[in-house]
Amino acid sequence: MDIQALRARADELMNQFERMRSGVGGLQQRLKEVNVTVTSDDGFVTVTVGPRGHVAKVEFDPRLYRRPNSKELSATVTATIQRATEKALAEVEELLRPFVPDSQFQAYLDHDLTGIFGQLERELPREGDR
Repeated sequence: MDIQALRARADELMNQFERMRSGVGGLQQRLKEVNVTVTSDDGFVTVTVGPRGHVAKVEFDPRLYRRPNSKELSATVTATIQRATEKALAEVEELLRPFVPDSQFQAYLDHDLTGIFGQLERELPREGDR
């Protein structure tokens, strides 16, 4: 890369870093607040998951006990958890998308903001190097 290209890349990284730094507080709060509730197609199972797809709550409609079938219930719970997890992860991705370059997006999905900033600082030129 020539000097102009290096400077352009450094400016790009600096802008990205500043954009992230200015929005990180709000972003972290919004990420923590992601909470998705999905109800199974039959309406008997409702699952709530958090931002990393962890199950926070499982609820069963009382009508479920009128037709007990443990295998069907297990399949319904599993499918509902999977749908809720996918929806929560999609919300997290949507929150992160404006802050993250496509080439680094997957790393950002791990919520490791300290590591992300460390990476950006390593890539940015030092003040005396400009």
